Amino acid sequence: MEFEPKIPTSSTGDKTSFAYETARKRWPIIITQAIDDVYRTTGQTDDAAKRDEGKKIINDLATLKYEVQHDRALTPIPDDGVSDVATYNQILESLGKPTWLNVSWLFSECYLYRRINTFFKLSTHWKNYDIFARQKIKTFRSSRPAVLELAARYKDLITQLRAHSTEPASEEAEKLLFTEMCEICLWGNATDLSLLTSLSYEDIQKLQGSEARKKSEANILVNDLEAVYTQLKEAKKAGKKERVVDIVLDNAGFELYVDLILAGYLLTAGLATRVTLHAKSIPWFVSDVLPNDFGALLNALAAPVPFFETATEEEELQGKTPEKLSDKDKEELSFLFQEWSILHAEGALGLRANRFWTGPGSFWSLVDPNADEQTKELAADLRKSELVVFKGDLNYRKLVGDGEWDPTTPFTEAIGPLGPGSGINILALRTCKADVVVGLRKGLDEELRAQEGGGGELGARKWAWNGKYAVVSFSKGA
Repeated sequence: MEFEPKIPTSSTGDKTSFAYETARKRWPIIITQAIDDVYRTTGQTDDAAKRDEGKKIINDLATLKYEVQHDRALTPIPDDGVSDVATYNQILESLGKPTWLNVSWLFSECYLYRRINTFFKLSTHWKNYDIFARQKIKTFRSSRPAVLELAARYKDLITQLRAHSTEPASEEAEKLLFTEMCEICLWGNATDLSLLTSLSYEDIQKLQGSEARKKSEANILVNDLEAVYTQLKEAKKAGKKERVVDIVLDNAGFELYVDLILAGYLLTAGLATRVTLHAKSIPWFVSDVLPNDFGALLNALAAPVPFFETATEEEELQGKTPEKLSDKDKEELSFLFQEWSILHAEGALGLRANRFWTGPGSFWSLVDPNADEQTKELAADLRKSELVVFKGDLNYRKLVGDGEWDPTTPFTEAIGPLGPGSGINILALRTCKADVVVGLRKGLDEELRAQEGGGGELGARKWAWNGKYAVVSFSKGA
């Protein structure tokens, strides 16, 4: 626990926190959905042994749900053959005998998903089963309008970038485009896409659309994108042969889709020569990306007609028929598939999974000199990168150790040993969905709490719970 913050961390026992609500309301719902998923798959199999194991897993999940709802003590994770079990159990022992509704939020939530995974790892027929796969692909399918809109914009942009690649580009225009692409990646869901502008290549060259962009940027409370652009641009000007950008992924589905949009843009614009995507190795926090989610997304783009036009079970029950894709839609989706498949085949776009990302604590242990060899190799790779982008709320919480920092604490301080001197250039792209936030100007937290629904009257930071606001924080560690 040496590489953890020395300040209090968010607790499920704190009535003013989002942790309190999560443990009592969200976790039981998530476990219930997992039970429903396994029940559905169990009913669809003809393999008696798999069916029997499925019933046992359902029983294990139901027991876990009971423990959470009745505030039972967290118990050691059974050995399922993976080395991280010992780390989880050592930390659990160091906490005494914590119960579900009065324990470190970050540890207990990671423990929840790791323990669920053990139910499957200890089976014969369900070892690699993803209880959230149905949910993730369904969510991507429901994002169809935004998928098609962004596919059209991306095709036009990439085509124009290549057509004008030999022409001198305006520095301000390049910076504007970089900012636009990062903001798409930041908000990362179909609903929030409405905040963004629809700039054409010509608009960008004329620096048009800046007023429309101010609307989306108003909710970005910390914005270090200019420093990030300078970092990538200077590396390009220096003529470095290999310039890698790593992206530690968050959610699958549409968010992974926009992550790939950003990756493709960085490679085409010459701001990176290689992009490595980092996925989780086990089903994690419902919607996090696993390697199979990457394949599922590419398959959907490769065969969009059966994916988007085949009625789901729910649609069949409601008598609904999905709208057919236009020839233009198919062409634009095909363009994306070809682009990303070629980049992947050529090694410019890679995907890796590592157990480190599903560990029990903060990311500070990434630079622990006593870390295991796999973690040391990961840290060494990230130090070679021009930029490591951490997507989403959980990755942000792990960067700052989910500590109860004063909100004016500089980001570079709150990430502890991952800050200046770590050798790792870190960019956090995060929409706020938890209490912890750092890097704010003095007085801003109080202003936001004082707004209607901001939580000030309750002593809470409710304004930071629903993803309305975002922070884009950079630390130059190299």
